[in-house]
Amino acid sequence: METSLRLRSGGGLRIHAKEKLPLGHSSLLQAHAELDLHTSPAGVTTPSYLALFVRHFYSQLSANLGAGVQLHNGDDLAYSFRAKKAVLFKPDNGFLGLNLKGRLLTDKELKPTKTTGSVELAWTILDLKQGQDVRLKVGYELCDKVIRPFLFPADAKCSTGKQAT
Repeated sequence: METSLRLRSGGGLRIHAKEKLPLGHSSLLQAHAELDLHTSPAGVTTPSYLALFVRHFYSQLSANLGAGVQLHNGDDLAYSFRAKKAVLFKPDNGFLGLNLKGRLLTDKELKPTKTTGSVELAWTILDLKQGQDVRLKVGYELCDKVIRPFLFPADAKCSTGKQAT
């Protein structure tokens, strides 16, 4: 199981846990849970985010695609579709790279509700302590910064709830 502390601008500290279970040669089942320490009352341990995804990896392209369901802060169940492309700065070691991510959330009728895109700089340090790897990431959310593709209807919103432009 992977655990992480996530600090977001204006959102406070979150504890995130992720478990990956292999389904086949290039596929896995991935479960997420997150506890928002900023909005959770003292003593409350109910997760603010739950998700279950099936992901497929394309190792030759350094990319993956995923589809699944998620529940965020007690909202209605939503379907989520994700894509990620990794670009390594030094392909021989793979420890410093750029991640390009996109996500589409839909309601139960598969109508788009939210879109996001992000860029992350990721640095992986293997065996920082014996048997423990550390990954440092810093990223930028592109939601309001780019023109929305023609594929999504005008009422699709960014993950912040703002209407995409």
